[in-house]
Order: sequence, then structure tokens, then C-alpha cells
Amino acid sequence: MGARGGCEAGTTPLLIPRPRSGIVSAIKGVQLFKGIFSGFSPAGKERDRPRHTALELLRYIGPGLLVTVGFIDPGNWASNISAGADFGYTLLWMVTLSTIMLIVLQHNAAHLGIATGLCLAEAANAHLGRITSRFVLWTAVGASVSTALAEILGGAIALDLLFHIPLRVGALIVALTVGALLFSNTYKRIETIIIGFVSVIGLSFIYELTLAPVDWPLAVKAWVSPSFPPGSMPIIMAVLGAVVMPHNIFLHSEVIQSRQWNLEDEQVIKKQLRFEFADTLFAMLVGWAINSAMIILAAATFFANHTQVTELGQAQSILAPLLGRGAAVIFAIALLFAGLASSITAGIAGGSIYAGIFGEPYDIKDRHSRTGVAITLLVAVVLIFFIGNPFKGLVISQIVLSLQLPFTIFLLISLTSSARVMGAHRNRPATAGLLWVIGLVVVALNLKLLLSFVR
Repeated sequence: MGARGGCEAGTTPLLIPRPRSGIVSAIKGVQLFKGIFSGFSPAGKERDRPRHTALELLRYIGPGLLVTVGFIDPGNWASNISAGADFGYTLLWMVTLSTIMLIVLQHNAAHLGIATGLCLAEAANAHLGRITSRFVLWTAVGASVSTALAEILGGAIALDLLFHIPLRVGALIVALTVGALLFSNTYKRIETIIIGFVSVIGLSFIYELTLAPVDWPLAVKAWVSPSFPPGSMPIIMAVLGAVVMPHNIFLHSEVIQSRQWNLEDEQVIKKQLRFEFADTLFAMLVGWAINSAMIILAAATFFANHTQVTELGQAQSILAPLLGRGAAVIFAIALLFAGLASSITAGIAGGSIYAGIFGEPYDIKDRHSRTGVAITLLVAVVLIFFIGNPFKGLVISQIVLSLQLPFTIFLLISLTSSARVMGAHRNRPATAGLLWVIGLVVVALNLKLLLSFVR
């Protein structure tokens, strides 16, 4: 189990606050920003229990938004633009379904972190057999690499669009910048800015939507009407993998450790779970809106004009005559922000999962966390050098995430439904049943994807 937390069978876990310097530092900037409005000082001593006030809830917002950065990454851009350009509004329902599943899964992952004091990777190492845990965790490391590939590649594409920097050189610049921020731990000083990236990206698409001729009645119908147009399964699964990302499930159980309030008190744990759900719900809805906006924008511009999009650079250049030069520049800037911010969260996730293999929490000063970050970024950059079609590479990277997703979901279910792991906070039968339904839906969609290749 390790020296930082443990539980006996059938008991409520006794939590001992753990030194997670990297994650606690990552949240500090967000806390300071919110402290302007809530009167909270990060250096203050009032950390024993959360209060039920609107300002206290505002203080708690943060971990969910860090996760949101991960699922509005450049891989999402490619998947969503493909969905809108090729199939119009018809695949908006997949964003809705994916977001509903995401809310349940991310809350359950955070639930694990709050109730046990362990991230998902640590809990797998502690409670599963060595072979099983290693298999699932190494596939999760692979998912982090696939995610980082899309994010670094997206940032490189943005640098090419803005400054005409060659793609591979841009990938190196993005990876080195992210690595420097993570390894020096200076990213803690700009964490508020990283959260601000979400706002910049969201505002960018809201601005562009005001310029595009959107068929809103058709869009609203598509949000709630499942449809499988011929040839759409790869894009449907890419959208699923782009929204419900395996590394984000691991990441959420890690970043939630920044909220360590007197966890031996059952009432405090219950209150913390409620605050966490509000944070998760708010953040995931922000992600739903941004991902929806991407599909709607592509449907209203590219699909409506019968324009096929085969690369993100093409999408930016096409937006200029359709929506004006300003829209194209904003598109490229938002893409760069998305690539940088989500590359950082992918690095943290990779480091957390790799450290968890050794039963350790994420701490960039520890060699296992550093190794995990290095593997995530370096392997991603190496793979980028072998990619011939960047846009197709972005889409395929999201499909890879959807294929790994069932392993992460069933790992999460097995741990959070166990009294030995969770004590009194294990999943209720209804919650466990809902999680199983989500897992089986993901498996069914994956099988449908594989069958689509056979036919």
C-alpha cells in the first residue's frame, strides 16, 4: 500500500495527507485567483473543513477545469472538425452522450481519490494483482503518449500557421517548452493562465459562431438524436476518445489530492464529495459547450459549403474567406493555447500513471514521476516524426484512446465498487450499475468500429 494511506477490509480508509508538491503547486495559482473573490489565502490556516457557501464552492472550482483542458486538446479539434465537415450537425449527439458518460466517470475517479487518498494508478498497484495492474497501467501510459502526440502535434500545427515554423521543429519547440515548465516546476506560477486557456478557447469559438450561419433548430435536434451515417463510425469513436479520455480519468483522481481537508472526518469527506461533483459538473459542461461549438462551426462553414477538410491548416485558411481574417488568426492562437495547456496535463497524467506503477504519488522531484513525464513527451515527439498526414494522425490518436478506454473504465469500476478499497464510500448498487452500462456501451461502440473495418 505504501506509507501514505491504507485501509483494512470493510473499513473506511484512514487518510494521511501525502506530499504531492507538484499537484498542490499546480492548483495554487488557481486558488490565488479565486481568493480575490472568496477572501481565501493559500497561505491561510483555515483548511480543516469546507463550508456550505457559494464563495466556498467558488474556492473549490479548479481540478475539474484542469481536466477540461485535456479534452479540448488539438485531437478533439481534428475529430470535431471532421465530424462537422463530413456529417454536418448529425454527430452532435455523440458529444452529449460522451459528456454524460464523462461526468459520471470523472466524478467516480475523483470519488476514489477523496475516499482513499490514492490516485487511480496507485490504487490499481495496491489492490490488483501485479500482472493485471501492470497491463492496465502500461496501456494507460500508452494512452497518455497518444494524447500527448495529438497535443504536441496540434501546437506544432499552430506554430506553422502563425509563424511558418516547420512541423517537426514546432513539435520539438512545444515539447521542450512543456518539459521545461514541468521539470522546473515553474508551471505552478502560470497555472491560472493555463485555466485561462480554457476561457480563451471557449471565447474564440463563441466569437466565430456569431459569424457563422448556424442552423440552430437542426443543431438542437442533433444534440439528442443518435444517428450513424454510413462511414461515420471511425469519427464517432474519435469523438468518444477525444471527450472521454483515459488519461483524464487517472489525472482527476490525482489532482483532487490538492484538496486535503481533515479527511478523517466522515462529514467533511461527504461535503467534499458534493463540492467535487459541482466542480466536475461545471467543468464538463464547459467542455461540452466548446466541443459542440467546434462541430457546429465546421457544419455551418465546411459542410454547408461542401468543403472537405483534410488538415487543420486547411481549416484555418478556409475560415478566413468564410468568416474573415480575424477568425482564422483566432483559430490558430486558440489551437496553440490548447496544444500547450493540454500537453502539460498529458505530461502530469503520464508521470502520475508511471509513478503509480511503483506505488508512488505524482511528484516531479521524484525520479519515477520524471521518467513518466519524459516517456510521455519523448515517445510522442518521436512518433510525430513518422507521421505523414498530421490531420489523420490526430484523428487516429483519438481512436486509440477509445480502444484503451474500456480497460480504464472497468479498472475504475472494480476499485470504486470494492468495500476493501473504498470502505463505506464504495459505489452504491445504482452507481455501479450505471458505470457498468457506460462500460458496456463503450465496448459495444468499439466492436461496432471494428466491424466497420471488416465490412
